[in-house]
Amino acid sequence: MTPKKDEPGNLLRDTLDMLILKTLSRGEMHGYDIAEYLHERSEEVLRVEEGALYPALHRLEVRGLLAAEWGASDNNRRAKFYRLTATGRRQLAEETALWNRMASAIARILEPA
Repeated sequence: MTPKKDEPGNLLRDTLDMLILKTLSRGEMHGYDIAEYLHERSEEVLRVEEGALYPALHRLEVRGLLAAEWGASDNNRRAKFYRLTATGRRQLAEETALWNRMASAIARILEPA
């Protein structure tokens, strides 16, 4: 597993990674279904473009957080199906805890003084 670098500007990338891991905690999916789930679940606020989604899926697979295999989609097209690994589940738990701490801290700052 390749460790993540702590670099400024990684918040959006890391957030996308966490959202993908959370989505796949529901079960195996291919890329298009992941993007559609995020769009629908966010009440159409979030739209993940292919140019961000597929590099993220590849990055997570290389890190051992996802496993993938080729199969046929619902419309009988060839698609790569992703699933969460045990390492991915642990990473999701860590990322979720960090996100909750950060969101709470930001909410405290935004409260009226």
